[in-house]
Amino acid sequence: MKLKYAFFAGAMLLATPVSAAVAPPPTTEVAKANLAKAGPIESFDLFQLADGIDDGALNSEVITAAYLARIAAVDDSGPTLNAVIATFPDALDQARAMDAELKAGKYRGPMHGLPVLVKDNIEVAGPIPTTAGSLALADNVTGRDAPLIARLREAGAVILGKTNLSEWANIRSDNSTSGWSAVGGLTKNPHALDRNSCGSSSGSGSAMAAGLAAATIGTETDGSITCPAGVNGIVGFKPTVGLVSRRYVVPISHSQDTAGPMTRTVRDAAILLTAMAGTDPQDPATADADRWRGNFAAGLSVDGLKGMRVGILRAPNVDAARFDAAIAKLKEGGAEIIFLDMPKLDRQKLGQAEFKVLLAELKADLAAYLQGLPENGVPHKSLADIIAFNKTHADKELAYFGQDTFELADKEADLDDPAYQDALATSRQLAAGALNCMLSTYNLDVIVAQTNGPAWVSTLGKGDAFSGPSASQLPAIAGFPHLTVPMGMSGGLPVGLSFIGGKWHDYKVLKAGYAYEQLSKERVTPTYKLSLDSK
Repeated sequence: MKLKYAFFAGAMLLATPVSAAVAPPPTTEVAKANLAKAGPIESFDLFQLADGIDDGALNSEVITAAYLARIAAVDDSGPTLNAVIATFPDALDQARAMDAELKAGKYRGPMHGLPVLVKDNIEVAGPIPTTAGSLALADNVTGRDAPLIARLREAGAVILGKTNLSEWANIRSDNSTSGWSAVGGLTKNPHALDRNSCGSSSGSGSAMAAGLAAATIGTETDGSITCPAGVNGIVGFKPTVGLVSRRYVVPISHSQDTAGPMTRTVRDAAILLTAMAGTDPQDPATADADRWRGNFAAGLSVDGLKGMRVGILRAPNVDAARFDAAIAKLKEGGAEIIFLDMPKLDRQKLGQAEFKVLLAELKADLAAYLQGLPENGVPHKSLADIIAFNKTHADKELAYFGQDTFELADKEADLDDPAYQDALATSRQLAAGALNCMLSTYNLDVIVAQTNGPAWVSTLGKGDAFSGPSASQLPAIAGFPHLTVPMGMSGGLPVGLSFIGGKWHDYKVLKAGYAYEQLSKERVTPTYKLSLDSK
């Protein structure tokens, strides 16, 4: 079945789908010429590149080589974003293998031969360690793929490399600088290089905005996909917790952790999620995933908002003009708009309960991860071991901020402790209760809010200066799906619009976000200015 775009049909005009075998891949020379004619690699989204392969205009080898050249030009030199920690030495071999399959008549689907960058807390088989940004895991070469990576490979993806992140997914210290790790340095925001890329999926957000891969993968515990997606001006989707396996991902919290797509468009995110989602017998949270997974890209339409009841949450310090323009687009798309009052919610109690849960689960889950590693040169078996390593290597690990949160977590009792159990029940009751109350009381399909404020100036050693609202906490704690879509520029920097739905309503959230995206078209190409004041 041909995809919806004819890759070389003038200005990417919609074409009528036709049943046909996928065309065999062109020679490298022809594919290079076709790509040069069509435009630079960073100008295409995943769906368009998939169409180029489907039509026989492009091949995976040329696409992968173009992204490797792009990484060298923009990440390793030029603006030097520090978004990519390393690329896999066999990336071109992976691509050639996908081309050979096409030549033999095997087509795996829209991910076939497309390069993906993966956050460096997700295990990928090969010579590159999975470090979570820490020198303590510099030798963590496990020889195994996380199940979500195995699913991507099965779908035909080329695993291009590893992206930088806020070290230990931003859980080491309350005074951390998002986007910094001892392994990768500080990730820069391509819209203004002195601005922060948020975290913890900083490298995945920056790399996607800069066009360093067809798609990237991030992880989130609370805001770690949606915030970097919002401030870098891309799409980020945190799925329902349990839709994607977390096995062989360096953990913080089994209650809240999930991986998710970070992409140029909502359709791209849906395609990637389709490949990633599914039940893993060794991750109990995913027991129902196969029941809810499907082709998340099927049926996405500009008409997707028609008949939807959309609840609007206006937080303090939103960009009122931008937010009002987004609401107008939702109305234009046929949504029925309901302005919401947040149910009575003790935010302080919620925050304290969540923090208690994260501390206790970090201690337990990280120890389980470390103790489950193969014999690979990583001697650390507990959070206490990591704390000791950091003290021994303080000149590199603790140069800009400490490990106060680690030290608090190490004092936590086991997960059978009543205080932890009470905090877990409280946090889930408050977060899921507030969202379900709004969704059911007003019979809503989705809730919409501004995702984030614009990026702040990075100040190593002085923590983060978050600006504006954050929509991440309630869906993160509840485990509900949360999509952010570019909402335009606020003060010269990107901000996002959030779509939040009920548990397992991932497709409905994607459907609403896609329709808004098609009506608004607010994604902005980065300019790589040194600062907002520079030309």
